Amino acid sequence: MKMLFPAKKLPAFCGVAMLVASLPVFAAADLPSKPVRFIVPFAAGGGTDIAARVYAATLARQTGQNFVVDNRPGASGAVGVDITAKAPADGQTICIISASNTVNSAVNPKLTYDLTRDLQGISQMTSAFFVLVVHQSSPVRSPKELISQAKTQPGKLNYGSSGAGGITHLAGELFSHLAGIQMTHIPYRGESAAIADLLGGQTQLQFASPLNAGPHLNAGKLRALGISSAKRNAAMPGIPTIAESGLAAYDVSQWYGAITSAKVPAAQVDRLARAFAAAAREPEITQRLRTDGVEAISSSPVVFHTHITAEIAKWAKLVKETGLQLQ
Repeated sequence: MKMLFPAKKLPAFCGVAMLVASLPVFAAADLPSKPVRFIVPFAAGGGTDIAARVYAATLARQTGQNFVVDNRPGASGAVGVDITAKAPADGQTICIISASNTVNSAVNPKLTYDLTRDLQGISQMTSAFFVLVVHQSSPVRSPKELISQAKTQPGKLNYGSSGAGGITHLAGELFSHLAGIQMTHIPYRGESAAIADLLGGQTQLQFASPLNAGPHLNAGKLRALGISSAKRNAAMPGIPTIAESGLAAYDVSQWYGAITSAKVPAAQVDRLARAFAAAAREPEITQRLRTDGVEAISSSPVVFHTHITAEIAKWAKLVKETGLQLQ
């Protein structure tokens, strides 16, 4: 059987310990002189944590300084971001956020910080996609067929997500909104639990990460209908985008990026951004990530901050137009 997705034993961000010695070396005066606190606002072991540790190791090699990963989970990533927003303006506290943090900013009016005012972007680090999957026994074989089924059975199709108010939840809500259908959202404590119920028949579809869906696609237990990004991806070249399958405006990406307090001087942030850009160019990183459909990228602080702002606006617009109620 031809594999839809390359089989691997390790997550995307593992296996990149051999960082090439050609990375540029930054003078001690270029970056903070003390160890940099690299806050991860989610629990250890997840994709955000793994990405932070790989980049922290790379940055340490580049600068000769320590980048200490500090997991501060809680409130859908808000705890770690709040710590970063209130940190001293010395550039020694960095936080890695994901697309989920922009969703949180769009739907949670009780946050103690403003992601676009109290913090500033350093650089985007990765970009990835979600894959729309159904059980292999499902009769549908394309997003169009799924939409047709949903229209004949309003509210009867259940889709799982990694949690209410998260990026995979709103990926489903955006799909329903653009398609003019009704589906029932079933939140879980993490993506793995959601996939387990999809395999068991308790739900009918899911927007899943390629890393978690890949083994089940390869085993023929799940079927991929489309990917969430605007363009096809080399990791799953035969799978069309949802946009080209009929929902032209559909575009949902997962990504990670580094931010810091808005009080940190721009010159220092620019130097940090240069270091992240150097790491993103390393073949040992880019090639490994690509096999999981993850692209290592970089951006200027201004470009990344603009991206964060646009993402928040997109999700806020969806919540307003749909009247979505989130606890």
